[in-house]
Amino acid sequence: MSDTSDLSAASGTLDSMTTKTAGLTSAATTFSKVMTQAFSSSVASGQKFDDVLKSLALKMSDLATKSALQAGAGAMSSSISSLVSSLFGGAGKAGVSSPVKAFASGGVIGTPSYFPMPGGGTGLAGESGPEAIMPLQRAADGSLGVAVQGGGNTIHVQIATPDLDGFRRSESYVTGQIARAVARGQRSL
Repeated sequence: MSDTSDLSAASGTLDSMTTKTAGLTSAATTFSKVMTQAFSSSVASGQKFDDVLKSLALKMSDLATKSALQAGAGAMSSSISSLVSSLFGGAGKAGVSSPVKAFASGGVIGTPSYFPMPGGGTGLAGESGPEAIMPLQRAADGSLGVAVQGGGNTIHVQIATPDLDGFRRSESYVTGQIARAVARGQRSL
């Protein structure tokens, strides 16, 4: 089985799970409304608790029947869709069910993502944590690589001392001060 068909199968499975989750959410909401209405109407009308339970059982039976019929219709629709897709090569689907995110100016992939490789095959990015996508640029010499902008600053330190021995005594102090200033500058970036 090719990587493209694996990706298409995974996309189909995700679509199916999304549809089923939406169906379960809808069924739970409907069930909650039916329960609330049954108890509210029974309290308001003063019905016996046995009558409320019978009414509730009838409504739940009705819901189960409707749900089974809808599931059958959904399966039939899915079968027809699969048949049409196989006849026409899945036209319009392309294995992608969500909006496309462009990375022309770079970005970060936070979850595992499949992508086509030049020359065939499928790559996987973000499988062990976030990964950066950086656009490549061709340099003047023709080499291809990631463009780096900015650069380090040059800092000049001038020390004036009347004698060489005084400088030698303060050298470690001055070196420590410079190192601390550089560290503070790096933390502020």
